[in-house]
This record gives sequence, structure tokens and C-alpha cells, in this order.
Amino acid sequence: MALDGSLKGKTLFISGGSRGIGLAIALRAARDGANVTIAAKTAEPHPKLPGTIFTAAAEIEAAGGQALPVLCDIREEEQVADAVRKTVERFGGVDICVNNASAIQLTGTLATDMKRYDLMNDINARGTFLVSKTCIPFLRKAANPHVLTLSPPLDMSAKWFKNHVAYTMAKFGMSMCTLGMAEEFRKDGIAFNSLWPLTAIDTAAVRNLLGGDTVAAMSRLPDIMADAAHEILTRPSRETSGNFFIDELVLRDAGVTDFSRYAPGAKGPLAADFFVPDEAFKKTDTKVIGAI
Repeated sequence: MALDGSLKGKTLFISGGSRGIGLAIALRAARDGANVTIAAKTAEPHPKLPGTIFTAAAEIEAAGGQALPVLCDIREEEQVADAVRKTVERFGGVDICVNNASAIQLTGTLATDMKRYDLMNDINARGTFLVSKTCIPFLRKAANPHVLTLSPPLDMSAKWFKNHVAYTMAKFGMSMCTLGMAEEFRKDGIAFNSLWPLTAIDTAAVRNLLGGDTVAAMSRLPDIMADAAHEILTRPSRETSGNFFIDELVLRDAGVTDFSRYAPGAKGPLAADFFVPDEAFKKTDTKVIGAI
């Protein structure tokens, strides 16, 4: 199946997406002329976080796409169903589902209260399952259907669990959706893949939770994830499923050799992201220091 490398006319349903990596993916698709639903909780400006579903929609349309902002808590089954229904009514279907919404708290077992445990698992693992499940009947009708989940490779090393068992369980739950659904829906030609960054990405989570400006200065822009996502989403779905992609390696395979523009302010090594298997670093000459 030959594809033209463009998402023009395609409809993306993105959970979260009012800021950060999700918005970057939306804007990259919008530059092709895609339709994008931003299904997220942020309708009013947050005192510490940029962006709402409405500012995201305005940026998408300014970039050349069509946007549908929908207030949606992906923990609520009825809200997800309504958001997908509105997407189909507005754009005629769903071609791509991007599971971007995620919650994080890097605390050990005794410091993790059950309310936060439930939040992470409800948004990350359950939310990914629910959003994917709700989109699948429409993806079955699409010409080149993809589900892309922003979650890490399933590297079952104790080092990824010991400092934050609850968060790791929640993120790996997202990846298990990729693993299982890729095989379950292979006959339907729906691609299920995960994408994860090699290095830290300069997002609100990094600035507010994972080291602030110091780590942000050692991070790449969300654009690298957006470009890698675009490369994956324009591949033939029947030939590209069940993969746990790393952003830089996807782009290297696509012929990119200069990654400096993704970290224009970096003065030295970049911060490696967590959950990245050791073998991934062996495939690149990017200078990194220990996982954040």
C-alpha cells in the first residue's frame, strides 16, 4: 500500500492535547491539513499550566487544520463516547487515535496515597483502554487506521519499578494495551503502536515535577515526538503494528541525521528519559546522562 506521507484530510482523536507533546502532534498533523479533536479536561486557564482545549483548537486552525475542542474526562465512559460521537458527526469518522493523556507522580509505595494511585491508573491504563475501545468501531472503517499511545517499551527491569511502583504500573498498563490490541485487531488492519522519547522532553511535567529549568535545559522540544509520530502515522497500518518506538530511532530510520534543532538551547549532554532500554542508547551517538 503506497502512502503519500501526508495526513491531509485525516481525522485524529487526541486525548489530552491542550499542551505539550499532544499539542505538538496535533499541530504537526494540522500543517498537513488534518482534522483534530482535542478531548481534554482543561476548559479554563490553569494558574500553572499553559493552554486550554480552546487555545489548542485556535493553534490547530492557525496551522492549517480543522479543530474540534471537546471537554472530556477520559475516566468517564459517557464523556469519551460523546467526544467520539461528536468527532464522527463533525468530520465523518476517525482515522487515528492518539492516547496522550497521562497522570504522573514519582513517589515510592508508602508515599503514594490511594487517591493518586487510582488517578494514575484510571487515566493512564484504564483511559487508554477506554479511548482505544471507543474509537475501534470507527477505525475499522478507516483507510489506514492507527492507534498511537505515548507509553514506554515493556522493559521489565526492577530499576524502573523500585522508585515509583504505582506510576510504572500505570504507564506499563498503557503499553500492555498496545501489545494486546495490536494482535487482537491485526486482522482488521488497525495499527497499535507506542512511542516514547529517548531524552527528556521540555513539557510542563518536566518543569513542574521533574527538575524544573535545569532539566528543561537538558531536554528536547516536543517537536521531536511530533515528527516521530507523524512518521509512524503515515506508514501502512498493516505493516506497522505492535511496535514500541523510540522517537530518535524512528527519525534516524527515516533519514534524519541532525537533531540539534530539537534541543537548540542545550549546552552539553541531554537528560535520558526513564523506561528507555539500554540497547536503545547503543543505536545512537546522542550524548545523554542518567535517566531523570
